Amino acid sequence: MKKTVTTLADGRELLYYDSRDDVVREAADTRPLDAVSTASEIRRDPLLGDSVAIASHRQGRIYHPPADECPLCPSRDGRQSEIPEADYDVAVFENRFPSLAGDSGRCEVVCFTSDHDASFADLTEEQAGLVLDAWTDRTAALAQLPQVKQVFCFENRGAEIGVTLGHPHGQIYGYPFVTPRTELMLRSMAAHHAKTGGNLFDDVVAREEADGSRIVLAAEHWIAFVPYAAHWPYEVHLHPRRRVADLRELDKAARTEFPQVYLELLRRFDRIFGPGEPPTPYISAWHQAPFGVPGREDFGLHLELFTIRRTSGKLKFLAGSESGMSVFINDVPPETAAQRLREVASQ
Repeated sequence: MKKTVTTLADGRELLYYDSRDDVVREAADTRPLDAVSTASEIRRDPLLGDSVAIASHRQGRIYHPPADECPLCPSRDGRQSEIPEADYDVAVFENRFPSLAGDSGRCEVVCFTSDHDASFADLTEEQAGLVLDAWTDRTAALAQLPQVKQVFCFENRGAEIGVTLGHPHGQIYGYPFVTPRTELMLRSMAAHHAKTGGNLFDDVVAREEADGSRIVLAAEHWIAFVPYAAHWPYEVHLHPRRRVADLRELDKAARTEFPQVYLELLRRFDRIFGPGEPPTPYISAWHQAPFGVPGREDFGLHLELFTIRRTSGKLKFLAGSESGMSVFINDVPPETAAQRLREVASQ
């Protein structure tokens, strides 16, 4: 992998990740951009104890532009975008409309490919491996920022999820606090260790493998399953068999096998609802250990992949119980979801 670091016209950082070492990235961003002005603020909820990012400047972000005005496509034919080069493998840049900025953290955009009409599932294993390298490199870089306490790499796919740009891309958030979901995991991890002396992540994976009914895919270095208490209609957790705290600690064998396993999972997701159905909307989220917390080394890196589509033409909405009380109601038994995801394996 070759990494090239440059800046955009307004001073934001832009990074190219290329699979070939001989690629030269010299195109300049000549757009007449004003300096980025953000109003990001973190406010803590005294009742729940969690934090909310207030970011009113995001009201002006680009919303469903036509394909020929996509800001994530390469700059071609006289049209300039966020990426000055006429082509690229993987590109990462600071978000112009960040939810978190300055002392409040950092937000980055990850463009998986220059092909506007592709999806992550369309990537080759080499391309997917390069994205993994970019996620890892950015995790390492953001870990060095004093204001960042946790790094979150994720992808939103599909208009139903709320995606406003159709180009295949994801995001990376550097939070200035430990997120509420991770705090719950850390609390459960500590309680499990106090009760059993074991590691919660290891024991969850071992239980799922022993049961077998919710296993979706079992490879040499990765295992994917629908969790026993899945929140979403189709939800898969992907764990490396050798537990690590974050992406930086994956060994070569796990890194080599990841593209094959992950691409297979994404392609199965697109087959869940049968032929002729539109692409399955999903959220793909890496859960990494936060920095500087007790027991960090006992956290288990894993990826959670889920869709809000519960059946053909119907979405799972977060209504009263879910939104009001955080109690999920799942219409699809996890064992049924796992069976379906096994049925649609690539031939």
